[in-house]
Amino acid sequence: MKPLALVLAATVALSGATTAHASPGRRPVDLPAGRLADAAIALGQQAGISIGIADPSIANRRVRAVKGRMAPAEALQRMLEGTTAAAVPIDGTSWRIIRRLQPLAPPAPASMRAPAEEVALPTPPIADLVVTASKRNVSVPAFPGTATVVAGSVFEANGAAGGSDALAAQVPTVTSTHIGPGRNKLFIRGIADSSFTGPTQATSGQYFGDTRLNYNAPDPDLRLYDVSSVEVLEGPQGTLYGAGSLGGIIRIVGNAPQLELFQGSASAGVSTTAHGAESIDGSAMLNIPLVYDQLGARFVGYAASDGGYIDDLQRGVDNVNRTRTYGARGALRAQIGDDWTIDLSGIWQRIDGADSQYATRGGPSLSRRSGIAQPFRNDFLLGDVTIAREWDLLRFTLTGGIVSHRIDETYDATLQTPSAMAGWPARFPLDSLPLPVGTAEDGIARAFDQSNRTRLLTAEARLSRAMDGGYGWLIGGSVIRNRARITRQFGDLGAEMPRTGVRNLATELTAFGEVSVEPVTGVTLTGGARFNHVRLSGEGLDLQEASIEKLLAARVASTERNVSSFLPSVSVSVRPMTDIILYARYQEGFRPGGLAIRDDYIERYRNDEVATMETGMRYGAPGLTSIHASLSFAYTRWKNIQADLIDNQGLPATVNIGDGRIYSVDARVGWRVATGLQIDGAVFFNDSRVTEPTLGLFASTSGPLPNVARVGARGAAEYRTALGDSLDLKLSGSVRYVGKSRLGVGPRLDIAQGNYVDTQLFGRLGWERFGLSLTVSNLFDTVGNRFSLGSPFTYTREEQITPLRPRTVRLGVDMRF
Repeated sequence: MKPLALVLAATVALSGATTAHASPGRRPVDLPAGRLADAAIALGQQAGISIGIADPSIANRRVRAVKGRMAPAEALQRMLEGTTAAAVPIDGTSWRIIRRLQPLAPPAPASMRAPAEEVALPTPPIADLVVTASKRNVSVPAFPGTATVVAGSVFEANGAAGGSDALAAQVPTVTSTHIGPGRNKLFIRGIADSSFTGPTQATSGQYFGDTRLNYNAPDPDLRLYDVSSVEVLEGPQGTLYGAGSLGGIIRIVGNAPQLELFQGSASAGVSTTAHGAESIDGSAMLNIPLVYDQLGARFVGYAASDGGYIDDLQRGVDNVNRTRTYGARGALRAQIGDDWTIDLSGIWQRIDGADSQYATRGGPSLSRRSGIAQPFRNDFLLGDVTIAREWDLLRFTLTGGIVSHRIDETYDATLQTPSAMAGWPARFPLDSLPLPVGTAEDGIARAFDQSNRTRLLTAEARLSRAMDGGYGWLIGGSVIRNRARITRQFGDLGAEMPRTGVRNLATELTAFGEVSVEPVTGVTLTGGARFNHVRLSGEGLDLQEASIEKLLAARVASTERNVSSFLPSVSVSVRPMTDIILYARYQEGFRPGGLAIRDDYIERYRNDEVATMETGMRYGAPGLTSIHASLSFAYTRWKNIQADLIDNQGLPATVNIGDGRIYSVDARVGWRVATGLQIDGAVFFNDSRVTEPTLGLFASTSGPLPNVARVGARGAAEYRTALGDSLDLKLSGSVRYVGKSRLGVGPRLDIAQGNYVDTQLFGRLGWERFGLSLTVSNLFDTVGNRFSLGSPFTYTREEQITPLRPRTVRLGVDMRF
């Protein structure tokens, strides 16, 4: 508990806060003339608002001095007069500065201006809003696909402590396996392979800034404290991001160090969970300008202890699944002249789970019977450096990073007596069980331990030109080296367990490029390609003598090979009217193969490939128009699908299960009903199927792909108002429906899950530097079933479910200075 205590102590000492305020009124403003980036930081501090610069190419533009008492909207308007920049309101306290095609007109005479509180900034054309994850700041009309940007302020109140679950609650097309924090696999838009974590590469790429977080390891589940935004680009994204982006990419954008201001923030909360134990969380941030306007540092620390709510009746222990998370992040930024920027950063996070979070259906609620505890641990460490130079429309970026990731987990594999097998599901006859039957009256306690260690090295260099004058482009290259080692032990508890494992090494060299042209006004054509060359090697580790004999008879214990691929992309976007965007795109993606363990053999699995055709439309844009809507349709063809199944011993094993196809529809709408009131809704439909299963694995086609609901929906409303010059109120609520899905492919894993509703209410009352918040999640105390697997060794004898966290009430405080 020491790390948690330290963070909470820092929380009190810093007296900082998050920037979750409602619309501020008139404030004293004193901005000297100078760089746009400096003026934006100073205004944010003086007015108590958050200001982001969407296009880095305008950060060094000169702006005029502004002084007086005025609302933030008027201050922004006066500051940007005469420049090619404009401010776009995101919410009551967040603004984005974007590049316009023409300078703002001179201000009207003072006698003709509206009162300061009612000043409305001119709405810029949608073409000025950019998607930063495009790696060259492509404007919305030119971006041919579905992109979601969730502002960091959404996570500030208490969602930051939720990590990837908090993101999935905001974006319906992002789903998870829910086996436990730091152990899950994330999927986007129905591109889901399996429920288990093996040597297969992830279907969705995850990034912190420009540095890759994962290759074939589970989601690191980084907590979202002090982030600027999280971007989700639906896939495939093979041209820009290469292998492992079949479903798309998730990119976390952290807040960079500010070079001119000393500032800090902190938050803390206590929670109570129905039918469970209490929780506590805390975070602190400190920004230090070491050399004014040249060198700055930013540090973030956090800790959370999430109380358990699952009871183990066999061992007589309540609330077994407590999870503790500790983390820290540091960044150092150096500004060299007006053009060069060097960023150094590091991330450390540890997740300790005391036990698994599954329960048994049919018995007492939120309980199960297991022979042993099933703890898990996730250790994640990242270091990276980014060197960038900007001049006019050009940007050069060089990024290098190293990731060390280790996941240790234990599963209950206890043998049961014949009498304990009464009532087992009929689809699992006794002679098909993966484990032998025990004869002792109390059963035989057995454990399965798995350790997944990954070392990932990445480097990328690219040069891009922002879209201007009818064209824009990007060229680059990257090197990735990923070493993954999975080891397993399986046997009686307390006895020496035999060990086996596999090691896979992938070295990936790539060159990529993309170009966009606008042959006529309102029409943008984009074409790109990526060439990948991957060298793969692998070997079996610590093989038992019997396994070696089998390998020599039929297989090989090690292998090396080279794989090359060419991933093209082509797209078109059309703007028939100012607020309407139509687009279509075609893109491909792939994952390299490797080695895996199956039935005591070391087997090779092949590459898999996807190709997607997507069409869609957008009307308006969040923060720019009072109503915005989007609709997209996608068809995906998936060849040689890599998936982790259960072998004859009950162990996860990686195989190619066949070919498949996916149809998906995604619809979203948002309406700013009145000042301070916003309503949003989203729904998606997904239809997936294994169309040509691998011979010998299944008798026939096995239905839909796993872990992606056929239907999902989300609705949300938010209201902000000022109760005075310094007191603000924010109220919000959301409801999310997760439809039915299947645990996996094949008769053994054809188990239903999903079909539940989750809810959340939030309220915050805040002053300029202090706020109090109240959050209620799972308002109706729904049990539900997020995931139908707890242990792959015992799921055949009981119906396992992963319930939602019961109704939880959190009281939080946030401060800033």
